[in-house]
Amino acid sequence: MSKKKVVITGLGVLAPNGNNIHEFWESLCQGKSGINAITYFDTEGFSVKIAGELNGFKAEEHLETSQIRKLDPFSIFALVAAQEAIENAKINWNNINLHQVGVILGTGVGGIYTLEEQHSVLMNRGSRRVSPFFVPKMIANIAAGHVAIKWGLKGPNHTVTTACASATDAIGIATRLIQIGDADMIVAGGTEASITPLTISGFANMKALSRNPDSQTASRPFDKNRDGFVMGEGAGIMVIESEEHAKNRQAEILGEIAGYGSTNDASHITQPQKEGAVLAMKKAIQDAGLSPANIDYINAHGTSTPLNDKNETNAIKEVFGDHAYSLKISSTKSMTGHLLGASGSIEAIASVKAMEHNLAPPTINYVTADSDCDLDYVPNTVQNFPIDTVMSNSFGFGGHNAVILIKRWEG
Repeated sequence: MSKKKVVITGLGVLAPNGNNIHEFWESLCQGKSGINAITYFDTEGFSVKIAGELNGFKAEEHLETSQIRKLDPFSIFALVAAQEAIENAKINWNNINLHQVGVILGTGVGGIYTLEEQHSVLMNRGSRRVSPFFVPKMIANIAAGHVAIKWGLKGPNHTVTTACASATDAIGIATRLIQIGDADMIVAGGTEASITPLTISGFANMKALSRNPDSQTASRPFDKNRDGFVMGEGAGIMVIESEEHAKNRQAEILGEIAGYGSTNDASHITQPQKEGAVLAMKKAIQDAGLSPANIDYINAHGTSTPLNDKNETNAIKEVFGDHAYSLKISSTKSMTGHLLGASGSIEAIASVKAMEHNLAPPTINYVTADSDCDLDYVPNTVQNFPIDTVMSNSFGFGGHNAVILIKRWEG
């Protein structure tokens, strides 16, 4: 039996450089960074003082105050991005079988803000003062639960935690569920709200974060002088559905999720290995029934860490051979920072927009070439060329590798 085609019909984004799809895409095309000084807490005594916080986002413009008090920021972000995606998809719920609509979200650390906040309450005020909402605000599955509750979505509901590959895996798993008929439509993507004292300290102390004090130039994927990633936050949500379902409701189709590949390095908890990335890319291409020569653009994982960018470059060379040197590759993390478990979803959305407009967003802050990273990373300025098939890469701690292929839909 042939697999059902899975198409994209709605997009929603909250990112450091844009609080909706329009702002996000315009910022990417303009090479606009959303990285600035941390304002959420006093960084005195912290070695890292910059991050990609949401800029000008006000939860009360989207949700009731009484609801906000019961939600961790990662759930708030998911609800707001899902609202945009669902509106973008123009869904008339009266004509939809809600038992066939699921939610699959990825997150790396879930409600870490609430965990830190309530631990402080416990230490300073005692156990009786810990909020009764602590557990239902903090647990990683709760964002997907809230999305389902808000719209009454009674199909499969999962949360994926594969570190920085979480959102890409969530989209890939959602695709599989639709292909086999377990759902007709799924709200899929990722959400993360991890700019907290404990998270920043942990990543900084393991030397993963950039120590560059200049917020605008600190995230510099593939540049010789890169020295670590910059933390970001936000959410990216897609509405995906079977082609048949989308056609039946006369939805506008934005693209097709043509392939998905998932592997594990099974080697080292934090150091990426080429073999796993190579196999994930090959699996995604094979799943799509394409060849490496069919890929026009790669939205790279491109974290701005010395090891990852070198490893990803070498993996791309192995998969694509000579075609690697004619491929356009960029890392939008240069403008958003690294959203951990949500990174793959906003990058998949950037890939859809790149295909829609035949524009590859740039890798900004690319100043000094690195002999270990010698491909075309679309340096500093957006580039216009035909884009029909896009690869989006995500590689995470624990050796998790996830790759999706998105291609122009041919109705």
